[in-house]
Amino acid sequence: MATLELQGLTKSFGRTTVLHGIDLRLADGEMLVIVGASGCGKSTLLRLVAGLEAPSSGRILLDGRDITDVDPSKRDIAMVFQNYALYPHMSVFDNMAYGLKLKGMAKAEIARRVEDAADTLGLSELLGRKPRALSGGQRQRVAMGRAIVREPKLFLFDEPLSNLDARLRVQVRADIRKLQKRLNVTSLYVTHDQIEAMTLADRLIVMHQGRAAQIAPPVEVFAHPADTYVAGFIGEPAMNFCAARLGPEGRSARLDAGPEIALPAGSWGREGAGVTIGIRPQHVTLSTSADALRVAIDLVEPLGSETLLHGHLGNGETFAIRVSGPAPGAAELGAELPAEQLHVFDGGSGRRLAPG
Repeated sequence: MATLELQGLTKSFGRTTVLHGIDLRLADGEMLVIVGASGCGKSTLLRLVAGLEAPSSGRILLDGRDITDVDPSKRDIAMVFQNYALYPHMSVFDNMAYGLKLKGMAKAEIARRVEDAADTLGLSELLGRKPRALSGGQRQRVAMGRAIVREPKLFLFDEPLSNLDARLRVQVRADIRKLQKRLNVTSLYVTHDQIEAMTLADRLIVMHQGRAAQIAPPVEVFAHPADTYVAGFIGEPAMNFCAARLGPEGRSARLDAGPEIALPAGSWGREGAGVTIGIRPQHVTLSTSADALRVAIDLVEPLGSETLLHGHLGNGETFAIRVSGPAPGAAELGAELPAEQLHVFDGGSGRRLAPG
């Protein structure tokens, strides 16, 4: 397959800059997922790689070849769209074969490629059908098959599961990952769905306001988020954040909402410095101690084997707790924040801090 490298990629529309110097390298066969909220620049980045938009500055290299100004049709890239983009009057076979016919490929080779792809995707029995006779998941597999038969150097996926219902998304998501692994194809995948991103990616690029907030494997992004934006975006439910001031020698913190808490080992800065303490709802433990953080419960969400409690602290900060089994009946609960589960961020910039 191929490697992909982005060097200082920027994009502006008039006076509005939507991408600010993206540097990135995909290894051969890697699946990199771009995730972020609407308007963060993820789709623009994908369109630049595809050649559907021209960058304002920077370079795009595919297998070492500069394709920044190369026509999209000559980039050896295949793209799978969220709306399938199938020709309704053509059969599944003809939809998959269309791009190869335009290239003037021999009929026997076209048939071989289409039949091989159809067998891989479980579409062999559907080759004679029209798109209207297919389910959403089947249509998306046809769109993937059309990309596969081209045998491109790079696959681009533009939110391909967004039109599917929740149950089907899980199934097709697994299909995409198994297929990508089997074909060992270098892939760039865009989604706003963090669960999709976490389960599909070899590495994530979390986009925020046109910048790469963090590029790392999913487990690292979850366990060691680079800043409060990444920490709040990745993880369901979202991480809790509490404003605080560092205590003596920077080894503890006094929450604005009340108690002083222990921090992970080390010194986190000068005494009195403002920090943001983060903890995920599933890591909070309930406590009857008089020194526990007090949480007023506003909403209870039963989730079957677990319950999600939404509440607020004395200073108005929102706070969530995930507990096993049914919810306690109290309107106010005590919460302990285990030091080993805490994340410490700079109170001004939001960047993750490391102990000294």
